[in-house]
Amino acid sequence: MESMIRDSKLAPSGRDKIAWVKNFMPVLRKIEEDFSKTKPFAGQRLVMTIHLEAKTAYLAQVMKNAGAEVAVTGSNPLSTQDDVAAALAESGVNVFAWHGCTDEEYNTFLDKALDIRPTIIIDDGGDLVSMLHTSRRELLPGLLGGSEETTTGVHRLRSLAAKNELEFPMIAANDAYCKYLFDNRYGTGQSTWDGIMRTTNLVIAGKTVVIAGYGWCGKGGAMRAKGLGANVVITEVDPIKAIEAVFDGFRVMPMDEAAKIGDIFLTLTGDKDVIVSRHFAAMKDGAILANSGHFDVEINIPELEAQSASRRTVRNNIEEFLQKDGRKIYLLAEGRLVNLAAGDGHPAEIMDLSFAVQFFSAMHILQHHQEMKKDVYLMPDEINENIARIKLGSMGVAIDELTAEQRAYLGM
Repeated sequence: MESMIRDSKLAPSGRDKIAWVKNFMPVLRKIEEDFSKTKPFAGQRLVMTIHLEAKTAYLAQVMKNAGAEVAVTGSNPLSTQDDVAAALAESGVNVFAWHGCTDEEYNTFLDKALDIRPTIIIDDGGDLVSMLHTSRRELLPGLLGGSEETTTGVHRLRSLAAKNELEFPMIAANDAYCKYLFDNRYGTGQSTWDGIMRTTNLVIAGKTVVIAGYGWCGKGGAMRAKGLGANVVITEVDPIKAIEAVFDGFRVMPMDEAAKIGDIFLTLTGDKDVIVSRHFAAMKDGAILANSGHFDVEINIPELEAQSASRRTVRNNIEEFLQKDGRKIYLLAEGRLVNLAAGDGHPAEIMDLSFAVQFFSAMHILQHHQEMKKDVYLMPDEINENIARIKLGSMGVAIDELTAEQRAYLGM
């Protein structure tokens, strides 16, 4: 099958990027070393729909070296890096992605990847699962199951499962301890502000930053904003998360109030219409809007455009919406994931843990699919612990072990 990429001549740059992140992903290196010998995925066909950058590319290569035939598409039109896609295709992976693809091209890429007739999938956001439940249902009989990378995708899976409409077992990789405790908190926290700062070239210290959502991603975004010297305001719908934010030292208020005082607004909820028309009307001149939730629906961009006198690009990844009263509101990265659309995504050391979860999720599906129901599963604790031990070992960190007496005392 021939890949669909922007330009194969970009491969040398992509190879360098993959080689760089590989240096900082010791868990995946250990997995590659072990399983490239035994090739447990021999005869399996894997489709990955995920943000196509260097760290993802290395995961795809690890899966290929473990025996699988692999096809990869990007899960976001602006996060695909064309040089990485070219290098990945050169290494023998089927790649269907390029930066800035249209909605039609995006769906075409999904279709082309599915043409390998996958036995296992790795999804990021739920679009692959959605297509398998609608236009590509003929592939269901050969599918063993898969895993989901994001909070948004897991919500979609659980909605399907609740209606008894999920057609194959899926592991919520997003909900694994080694994923959300590190990826969502430290990864999103750092990479989001990296994307915002490199895009705007503005100081964060002294500004009022409004964080919508205090889940694990919101916690990370708030923690990093506070560390950069911002005055942080949290908006929430969950009273438990709201009081946690208060106890963590943040101001909590409704978005209607926060809209009046914010300098930078960051949405991390996984829901739609978090910032809408009435909020735009209340914002001060120069307010900056960014999103690190999965889809570009948290900030209602059509409503923003409808009440604007003009819309223009003023800097790469920054659009200015001139309001009819003369105020200017700025939107970063088209409201898409600012850490990937305007940055390089999570640090390699963080994705080392997340992608180890994905690898072992695929292994679990391969080994246990016959006894699994059409439902959403959590990663077994022993796999999380194994990943953490490998990571600690790579960092030169040792921990204590319980004695037999201590284990007995705890009833273990």
